[in-house]
Amino acid sequence: MELKNCMEDAVERCVDSVMTELDMCHCQKCRFDVMAIALNNLTPQYTVTQAGVLYNKVKSMEASFDTKVIAEITKAAKIVMKGARHYEKEE
Repeated sequence: MELKNCMEDAVERCVDSVMTELDMCHCQKCRFDVMAIALNNLTPQYTVTQAGVLYNKVKSMEASFDTKVIAEITKAAKIVMKGARHYEKEE
């Protein structure tokens, strides 16, 4: 059995295209910041399933997530663009 937040997969799938459309930095720090902000604003969609069944469940849910996910990623990207932290020294 596996516990999985399907929303993570949806954000992961859409984040790069939104960042490209907004012509923003694609460094790992900015990407993860966008993803974290978006995920904090999206309702988690947890499933408990066997790994083989998980793929089909995620695929069937993708279309219903896309509009909300893209909207939240766009909001998050605009926040990150205003205060990008990629130049901060990693601790």
